[in-house]
Amino acid sequence: MAETIHWADVVATEALKKGNKHTVASGITPSGNIHIGNMREVLTADAVYRALKDAGADANLIYIADTYDPLRKVYPFLDDSYEEHIGRPLSEIPCPCGAHPNYAEHFLEPFFNSLKKLDIHPEIRRADELYKQGAYVDAIKTALVKRDEIAHIIEEVAGRTLDPEWNPFNPICNECGKLTTTKVTGFDIDAKTVDYSCSCGSTGTVSMQGGGKLTWRVDWPARWPILGVTIEPFGKDHASAGGSYATGERISSEVFDYPAPHPIVYEWIMLKGQGAMSSSTGVTVSISDMLDVVPPEVLRYLIIRTKPEKHIEFDPGLPLLNLIDEYDNLDEKLDMRAYQLSQAGGTSAKIPFKHMVTAVQIADHSFDYLLTVLERGGYDVSEPETIRERVDNVEIWLETFAPPMLKFKVNEQLPPEVRNFNEEQRHAMRLLAERMPDFEEGQAIHDGIYNTAKEIGMSPKKLFQTIYQAILGTKSGPRVGYFLVSLDRDFVVERFKAASE
Repeated sequence: MAETIHWADVVATEALKKGNKHTVASGITPSGNIHIGNMREVLTADAVYRALKDAGADANLIYIADTYDPLRKVYPFLDDSYEEHIGRPLSEIPCPCGAHPNYAEHFLEPFFNSLKKLDIHPEIRRADELYKQGAYVDAIKTALVKRDEIAHIIEEVAGRTLDPEWNPFNPICNECGKLTTTKVTGFDIDAKTVDYSCSCGSTGTVSMQGGGKLTWRVDWPARWPILGVTIEPFGKDHASAGGSYATGERISSEVFDYPAPHPIVYEWIMLKGQGAMSSSTGVTVSISDMLDVVPPEVLRYLIIRTKPEKHIEFDPGLPLLNLIDEYDNLDEKLDMRAYQLSQAGGTSAKIPFKHMVTAVQIADHSFDYLLTVLERGGYDVSEPETIRERVDNVEIWLETFAPPMLKFKVNEQLPPEVRNFNEEQRHAMRLLAERMPDFEEGQAIHDGIYNTAKEIGMSPKKLFQTIYQAILGTKSGPRVGYFLVSLDRDFVVERFKAASE
């Protein structure tokens, strides 16, 4: 069976038809926690960037933080003091915790730390810095002069009528600091200034260099030539008919004389049972929180294995465990390209996550004893620090997301359930106590238990339940062979003997 070409390579091949030099861009407005849903954009961009580099392209990756966007409302995670900051640029608002230079950096810092863990290293461009450095001045001049042309494009493509006083530039009021309450009353191209009036009652003049920003539908296409963007992923909301990419495409070519970048439209990541993730509604799992649970390669794989146009349902419970297991076994499968693009530059323990979930609970959260448990299972424990990283992931997953059926505790004393064993169960326990020392590894134990059940005419399921009851006091547990091989053999023999009496 021939391997399907990975979607990132398809995008790279299409882009290379237009030239060998490319800038892949992605970005976000840091108005709240930057979550797994947002990560789809940056990981999509990174996968295409890697595919371009692999194809020999002259490529670079940039990340644009929309730090000059206004605060839209007091989100559920903010206190009432932020009411007065609504309408001000995020970079000019106080940090919620007081430890960062401004509001935007409060949310960007953990996100950028997460990018490093995910082995994503874009050139970071902050919108407030670009505006203040004058990068947008020429675009602002063009937009002000061609205001009517831009308005016509937006009305024609978006099918809406703009206010007669609409302007592509939003000045920042010198008095109240807001950019959502001002109107342009005039401008001077040579002096690079814009006059405005504000609903707070003040009037004034601002510089085109940092004194305001272009409205979103104009800002987006304006930045493409400024930063040389040739490829950009964006959410399906921007891709709708009459949406901001449709208007941006026209404004870019007709106003700024620049071809719109190759679009990659992506679907949302849905949080199981809660819908699409959104910072403003609080339906989120932050990337930094997720990296406490999932190895970075697996988080990359979650997104990279799926075509951008297909939605991803994210369930951090048992399905996440299965996803990690799928990734752990990827090198034995056909989809090697998804595996390659998922690499995060670090070294990960070659121990299946599912087995680690079992081992951590057998060891009762003692790391030293855990190494012994893993060795019994035949795993290499010569690099304990690499193992510790995955153990930390497992501990947090067990505490935060694990379904109750996967949690267990080895009983130090014989569980009371054993008192109810019938003679058939006690006979099986006697036989297994005798045979356990002869089984060398997990599969041999599993097969030995199965054969013992058949030999005495007992259903294998009933014998498995009997074993779990004897050790855990419950009727279910981890895969029995690999579970028992991880336990101290003498302990298992003695427990089976005690359960047979």
